Amino acid sequence: MLLLVFTLLPLTVFGTGHASDSKDQVDESVHTATNGVPFPWSKVRLPNYIVPVHYHLLIHPNLAALNFTGSAKIEIDVKNNTNWVVLHSKGFNITTATILDESEAHLSERVLPVLEYPPHEQIAIFSPKILTSGEKYFLYLEFDAPLGDGFYGLYRSTYKTKTGETRILASTHFEPTSARMAFPCFDEPNFKANYSIRIRRQPTYISLSNMPIEQTVELTNGLLEDRFDTSVQMSSYLVAFVVCDFKRVTGRTSSGVEVSIYAVPDKWHQTHYALEAAVKILEFYETYFNIYYPLPKLDLIAIPDFQSGAMENWGLNTYRETALLFDPATSSASDQLWVTMVIGHELAHQWFGNLVTMEWWNDIWLNEGFARYMEFVSVDATYPELRVEDYFLQTCFAAIGRDSLNSSRPISCPAENPTQIKEMFDTVSYDKGACILHMLRHFLSDEVFQSGIVRYLKKFRFKNAKNEDLWDSLANTCSEDEFTSGEHCYTSSQATKNAYLYAGEHMDLKAIMNTWTLQRGIPLVRVKQQGSKLYFKQERFIKTTLPGDPLWASLQKGFLWHIPLTYKTSHSRSDTRHLLDTESGVLDLDESVDWVKFNTDMNGYYIVHYEGDGWERLSAVLRHNFTALSHKDRANLIHSAFQLVTAGQLSLDTALDLITYLKSETHNVPLIQGFGYLEAFHKMVEKRKLSDVTQNVKAFILQFFQGVIDRQTWTDKGSISDRRLRSEVLSLACDLGYPPCLEKAKQFFNDWMKSNGTMSPPSDVIETVFCVGAQNHEGWTYLLEKYTTSMSEAEKDKILSALATSKDTTKLIRILYLGMKGQVIKTMVLPSLIYSVARNPEGHNLAWNFVKKNWDRLVEKFQLGSFSIRTIIIGTTSQFSSKEELNDIKDFFESIKDESSQLRVTQVALENVEKNIVWLERNLETLRTWLLKTLKLNEKELR
Repeated sequence: MLLLVFTLLPLTVFGTGHASDSKDQVDESVHTATNGVPFPWSKVRLPNYIVPVHYHLLIHPNLAALNFTGSAKIEIDVKNNTNWVVLHSKGFNITTATILDESEAHLSERVLPVLEYPPHEQIAIFSPKILTSGEKYFLYLEFDAPLGDGFYGLYRSTYKTKTGETRILASTHFEPTSARMAFPCFDEPNFKANYSIRIRRQPTYISLSNMPIEQTVELTNGLLEDRFDTSVQMSSYLVAFVVCDFKRVTGRTSSGVEVSIYAVPDKWHQTHYALEAAVKILEFYETYFNIYYPLPKLDLIAIPDFQSGAMENWGLNTYRETALLFDPATSSASDQLWVTMVIGHELAHQWFGNLVTMEWWNDIWLNEGFARYMEFVSVDATYPELRVEDYFLQTCFAAIGRDSLNSSRPISCPAENPTQIKEMFDTVSYDKGACILHMLRHFLSDEVFQSGIVRYLKKFRFKNAKNEDLWDSLANTCSEDEFTSGEHCYTSSQATKNAYLYAGEHMDLKAIMNTWTLQRGIPLVRVKQQGSKLYFKQERFIKTTLPGDPLWASLQKGFLWHIPLTYKTSHSRSDTRHLLDTESGVLDLDESVDWVKFNTDMNGYYIVHYEGDGWERLSAVLRHNFTALSHKDRANLIHSAFQLVTAGQLSLDTALDLITYLKSETHNVPLIQGFGYLEAFHKMVEKRKLSDVTQNVKAFILQFFQGVIDRQTWTDKGSISDRRLRSEVLSLACDLGYPPCLEKAKQFFNDWMKSNGTMSPPSDVIETVFCVGAQNHEGWTYLLEKYTTSMSEAEKDKILSALATSKDTTKLIRILYLGMKGQVIKTMVLPSLIYSVARNPEGHNLAWNFVKKNWDRLVEKFQLGSFSIRTIIIGTTSQFSSKEELNDIKDFFESIKDESSQLRVTQVALENVEKNIVWLERNLETLRTWLLKTLKLNEKELR
């Protein structure tokens, strides 16, 4: 390494005699710094011969001038002799750079030059004296920059008080690669270090960081300097600081951790639920992980301008206001569930991600998949009345939707540059990661799973880990001297290390889980029942390619999963288990059965196709005795059937026949699943202006499910599940023009307007009421006015969704450009606003044209590869279903080829539209015929 970096710069540049003259050692991929000389490092990843040990940071955000100044004294450990220090920096004016020895004496009498290479967001500092391996040095830098006007790095945020005054704060968001926008640093997750932070501020503000304030000092210029305790070892992306004028509520856990919720002063009353939830969930995690939270305090702060839902910065979690604040007067049951789940997610990260961090971003699922899964585990334990296990199915359904496209990716896959890294924060990392962890927990048992992850956390605390480290920890649930002859542990002499007993067989856990994390896609298990035998075969499930297509064989080649199968039959009372680790297999049942249902309660991550008369048998069970299957199994069957229709492997009329039982369904989860598919069909044919089919889908829903619709009350009573169903059903009924629904919603809206917004409709139906009210000019205008004055972010979100349902395209264009300007409508909500407009039949072309016209500005605001850019692309294009629209999308992506070629999401978008086109070609006539037949039969029954 020493020879490489010395040969990258000519000797004449800095006059050192330590470089080699050998030409064959010159790196052919030399990059040029901004001043025209060669840059001494060619890779995107930093060299590992210098390691940061301790950062001493001073930051002064000037909220009047909208800039910040700072200094960083970084203690570094030199692993190999070198003259160069290479680290990350983006957007700074670096005014001073020098290197100090262990006694903090300058190695050079002059300020050292700084080379910049912006494409890799790196700087390099040259030391005239060799930095010797094993010695301690300090890199000292002074810098300044404007406060960011986006959502990354150290950026400014604003809010308005009740009196209309605009106030400014400074906040940070660093994950994954934006700490380098706030201070020069070694901005990679495996460069863990301690941080001692000082923040300067005006006396009218407070400052917050990862650790508590140790001391506040008054400076001669009237500023105050808050000096924070030194942090534990952590990655740069977890550093955080905020300067604001917020108020807080505070509580304390049973172990003594001080928990505080911060919000703008006018919303202080909305913080109490979050405090209760944070204390309960933090206490749960300390018990579950058997590791105390390692910091003395945990702050959760609601930032007015925030792109993500929340961020797990150690000791200072930052949240979007809707993800932390709860107003009982205007927040719905879904809002309460969302706040609780987000807190559960971010607090899980204090262990998964903060205490143990993935070694590199290719394994970000170790952070996000675990946090997504643990949010369900923690909330189920602390708030059982929320019944979150019912919503976990939706998480896996979302994962399957992405994973069944050919453009999917493995959970663990390469990512090098910032754009690729940002794209790793997707459905695969979060939702699929959570679903395979759930499958693993069910496979191993709760106790073994818990003991394994505790071992993982304890072994790698304050360190970094890889994918395989998790499997090793989960597999080694007993040491050799702890050997028992029980169900889960074996000595190496009895079975291979890392083995489990499952369905009477010994299993290699790492080999099993590698099939789920190192290859993309989801398996389809074909099951055929013949008497007392079950024949099954696995293949890759792809929704866009049929078995007879020319590409089929190549898309299937090399795919094999180790699938923990579970199933129940008409004669069994408990699960039967079998590990399918071959392409095909056969099982002997004890007796002939009437039906078999695989993937019990959808605890596994795979699709099942019941060949022969299997679907007819299960459909008959649902019609005649649906309680023979659990509500999760019923929802799973509905989902699988329609997924198979999309893949061209099951006829649409078979799937539609399956859901006719829903008029008798008593559980909300299968009902919501069935309603979701019918609503999707309605939106698809409506946007294609297929008026006869559109009208018949509408008629079928309103006739067939009139009983379910009429049962809904316009109140906030009932369980969380009942209230969620109420929101979904009444929203759909009003959208379809059901007269009783429209009349009730109009009445509520008119009463709300007459009271000038003081008499709110029930929170669970408020969005439906607003959507109905927005359909005339007076109501729409009033809603926009209330949006600017409402103090509840939950209410603002509902108003914005309603504004996006207008049939007046002029109004839709207006709100999109208001969001772009970020004055009346905050820019942070623009991606979801574009998505909402695109869902409107009158707005889907408009939204797409807006994206094309404003692409450069959108990328500037939200960064290429970010979740927001993915939402914008998928949200607009997924509505299309014609070849003309597909060609238009292709042409646009070609016009921005330099950017679109870096994005995986563009392939997802194209494949989604191709899927929609094929779906209509295959199924439109079947849908038309089935609706006519079913509506006629229904009319006969009513006579």
